[in-house]
Amino acid sequence: MLKLRIALATLSAFSILIFLFFILFSIHFMSPLLPPTYTTITLQNTSSPQQKFSLLIGILTRPDNYDRRHFLRLIYGIQSSPIAQIDVKFVFCNLTKSEQRVFIALEIMRFSDIIILNCSENMNSGKTYTYFSTLPRILSRQYDYVMKADDDIFIRLEPLALSLQPLPRFDLYYGFVIPCPSMNPFVHYMSGMGFVLSWDLVEWIGTSEIPENQTFGPEDKMVGQWLNAGNKAKNRVSNKPAMYDYPGTNGRCSHQLIPDTIAVHRLKRWEQWLHVLNFFNVTKDVEYSKLYNL
Repeated sequence: MLKLRIALATLSAFSILIFLFFILFSIHFMSPLLPPTYTTITLQNTSSPQQKFSLLIGILTRPDNYDRRHFLRLIYGIQSSPIAQIDVKFVFCNLTKSEQRVFIALEIMRFSDIIILNCSENMNSGKTYTYFSTLPRILSRQYDYVMKADDDIFIRLEPLALSLQPLPRFDLYYGFVIPCPSMNPFVHYMSGMGFVLSWDLVEWIGTSEIPENQTFGPEDKMVGQWLNAGNKAKNRVSNKPAMYDYPGTNGRCSHQLIPDTIAVHRLKRWEQWLHVLNFFNVTKDVEYSKLYNL
């Protein structure tokens, strides 16, 4: 009788071991063809990556400035930002020459980065108004921000994106406040070198009678007057000293190049561009190749 009890106890212990082994084996090697019969808890990262914001940079230029456009395509084609989708377009008024229609058609076919407005080329007679007021009607999408920029400015896209990222996406007016010594973005206006408006302000310009009836005069100054008259742009940012004119070109609006630069304006000569590009070492990522020796 004692031997029987010992045998049963041994068998029971062996059965328990076999059962435990089966459970462990099932957990680690369960067939993918069979649904699991046990409950699992999966720890997931519930934090999603921050969504990219979007920015359209419209460089106001003239149709005949072929060399400048091709050069700027190089400048902006090698830049990007992981936090923003940035599109760069070249903006001018109606074509007036037969050769423009051929050469610019080739640019459109190759680069698809040109906007031709229904206006006559001008500096202070409504081109900026036409630019902003036209965009909501011709673009197939909205942007968080729209920038108006000159074609003699070097914009560093990554610092620009980083400076815009924490800012409001609504009712925003961003740039370099004039007069030059001022640090108050709520007085006067942003320089025409390059300023940013949130999309709602772009739409407002396209529908309001305020800008429509005030299109003649210094265009950067006019934009500030529109926004003040319409009680718009409650969010204003002047990004000094990161935006400035090239050293020695414009009095107190100029200063020496600095590492934290977002934009340098008044680059009229090639030697100025060379100085700026060397300062920021924009060709540092060029790859080694037997095809060239730099």
